[in-house]
Amino acid sequence: MGLLRLPEPYDFELSTDRYRAFGLDLANLWVDGALHRVVGRREVRITAARGGVRAEPLDAETRPVVRKLVGAEFDLDPFYAWARSDPVLARLTHELAGLRPPLAPDPFEALVTAITAQQISLHAAFAVRNRVIQRYGRRVGQAYSFPTAQHLRRADPEELVALGFSQRKAEYVVGLAAEKIDWAALETLPDEEIKARLVAIRGLGEWTADWFLARHLARPRAWPAGDLGLRKAVNAFYPDAGDIRAFGERFEPFQNPTAHYLLTGLLSGRNLAGA
Repeated sequence: MGLLRLPEPYDFELSTDRYRAFGLDLANLWVDGALHRVVGRREVRITAARGGVRAEPLDAETRPVVRKLVGAEFDLDPFYAWARSDPVLARLTHELAGLRPPLAPDPFEALVTAITAQQISLHAAFAVRNRVIQRYGRRVGQAYSFPTAQHLRRADPEELVALGFSQRKAEYVVGLAAEKIDWAALETLPDEEIKARLVAIRGLGEWTADWFLARHLARPRAWPAGDLGLRKAVNAFYPDAGDIRAFGERFEPFQNPTAHYLLTGLLSGRNLAGA
């Protein structure tokens, strides 16, 4: 068992709430206060610890995945310092101190998950996701591995429809799995070039590309303006916001952490408190 240190403040329960908020997630499985994830051929168990998190096992293979899962890539100190100048964010960063938004460890999984969530509720999307994981993934310990592109490119779209996808979404997933994408090279590109390459793939629009930047790459300026939840959160905290994408310029260069704190603030009812 190894300790992965994280800068203070860090709130494990708050930061991992997404793994519980919308129902069971077999690939990021929350059991008895611990997060379970399959890495390679092993199951990793992550728990709270003083100064960070404990992961078993923690080594060269599992460490990058654990870092993604606990949001270690976010640098909160400059965001918190900048947020003091905005009354809403000053309050939220105080009330939600230690929130590190979790990240999707695998780029293919991040995009399939985004396709799954297009135009349906997150509770429904997680139910579909779990059926796909059970059908095409592999159980190791208590959690399941997320199915690879190699597995899903061989899937019959009708099998995916039977699991809860629309016909179009099923075709999108199989098509994405067949794409030859150099993920390592893609991740070195500027935000706009990544978005341009992603939206050129059938089934991936601006909303999906924005969330890929936000929830897989932790790009600080990612701003999923087309997301219904984010629009609701912005309007709840800033009633005169107007155009949401243009309003994102107010949060330069911290659009991504701002989005996560606004969404969490809305879900927790903190917009009802006095600013």
